[in-house]
Order: sequence, then structure tokens, then C-alpha cells
Amino acid sequence: MASSALLLISLYLISFTNIIIISYVPHSAVQAISSCNGPCQTGDDCDGQLICINGQCNDDPNVGTHICGGSSSEDCQPVGTYNCNGESGSTYSCSPPVTSSTQAQLTNNDFSEGGDGGGESSCDNAYHENSELIVALSTGWYNGGSRCGRMIRISASNGRSVLAKVVDECDSMHGCDAEHAYQPPCKNNIVDGSDAVWSALGLDKNVGIVDVTWSMA
Repeated sequence: MASSALLLISLYLISFTNIIIISYVPHSAVQAISSCNGPCQTGDDCDGQLICINGQCNDDPNVGTHICGGSSSEDCQPVGTYNCNGESGSTYSCSPPVTSSTQAQLTNNDFSEGGDGGGESSCDNAYHENSELIVALSTGWYNGGSRCGRMIRISASNGRSVLAKVVDECDSMHGCDAEHAYQPPCKNNIVDGSDAVWSALGLDKNVGIVDVTWSMA
């Protein structure tokens, strides 16, 4: 009996020691989770919905959150001016930050060949039927084509909303030429929607410009 008891005590001590050894991990070996602007190598190093961009944790521009703050609307300043057919204004390379309810102005665009949209859509180098639920976004929101083919949700003040696909850029830098149907550059807060988008929102396209909100779908 004494030998058996001694054996059990020995096994218990060995197991207890192993538990302690296995449970102990040096602090230096633990990978810290970084918050906004913290260092990272992959997205797993970042907290919550943040992603790793150029070695720093930051907002994912495709999600529509604005956890890290970033720039405000006032930080988006003009980069130049234009004078087109007697109309003058500012040109922009940026747009206000994208949030879960981004304020914008909805305009109407003819995406078909020969329409007032000018050349082919930037995303796919093709013309589109105006019966499609499609939009063009101001240069900053277009973001070099990163939102091409993505769906956005547009909401009007009448309570209606619609999903539409991004197919083109509403150029906030250039205009007044054949490529842009001799139209002036877009403002930096434009969602340029097809006839179908206006109809789905229950809006009269003859109004010209309507305040809306949008977000990534």
C-alpha cells in the first residue's frame, strides 16, 4: 500500500509540474494585438475589423467603418480649379470619408453609348444599359478602381434604398472634353446613378440632384 501511495503521489507531482511548464509562456513570445496605427505584419495582428496596411493597423476602406478616425470632410481640400463652358469650380483628388452612412449627392448619368456619360465605363471599358442598377463614384470614393464591381447601398430621405454596382468613376479632376461628354468635373461627393437607380429610389431624375446617403453593402 505504501509503495502504491508513493507512486500515485509521484505521478501527481509530475503531472502538476508539466501543467505548470506547459501553461507558462514568456511574455516576449506573446504576439500583441495592435490597435489603430499599431505595428502589424498580417491582419491577424490587428484588433477587431482593422486590417494591416503598409505595416500599420488601420480601417478597411471596403468595410465602411471609421474606427481610426482618419481625415474629416474639411481635410479634403481642392487641388485645382476648372473653367468649363463658362462654369468654374474646384477639382478634387479626394472625397469625404466613407462611413456606414456617407452623405452624398445623387446625380443622373446615361451609361449607354452616346449618352452624357461620355466614354466607356472605367471599371470594365464597356457601355451599360440604363436599366441596370449601376453607379459612378467621385474620384476619391472610386479610389483608383478599388470599388469596381462592388455593391453599395444608397438610401434616400423617403425611406427607400437600393443596391447598385460601381462601374465607373465620376471624375473630380478632369472634364470638359470628349471623354467626359464636355461636362465639367464632378464634385467630390457624387454618386452618379443610372435611370434604374433613380426609379428604384422612387425619385424624379428631372430634379437633377438629390441628397442621399450610401455605404458599402
